Amino acid sequence: MKAARIIALLGLLAMTAVLVNGFVNGSFTEDGGELLANPWGIVSLVDLYVGFILFSLWIVFREKTVLAAVAWVVLMMVLGFFTASLYVFLALQSSGGSWLNFFLGARRDRVMEKEA
Repeated sequence: MKAARIIALLGLLAMTAVLVNGFVNGSFTEDGGELLANPWGIVSLVDLYVGFILFSLWIVFREKTVLAAVAWVVLMMVLGFFTASLYVFLALQSSGGSWLNFFLGARRDRVMEKEA
């Protein structure tokens, strides 16, 4: 679990650095236009958002409240894998060292009851 925390933290730091660089040195509208003009840019965006949606399914599954799930999903769609890195890091921190708690979150007890 320690390795997973380190990886999540490194992902969070890397995403923070590239987001800051993009906002400071780039133009969202100009650079986005170039990306959308390139067929492989469109492929990359579709690939990225499919990943966001699949990751968001896990978030929705493991969150306790609809409001928390919606907030995390909105952040995921806006800030991408910065949000995923933060979410994973926080989930690892709050899991108490249990992979079941990490993966199942608030649904752990319900899932375990059904399995018994």
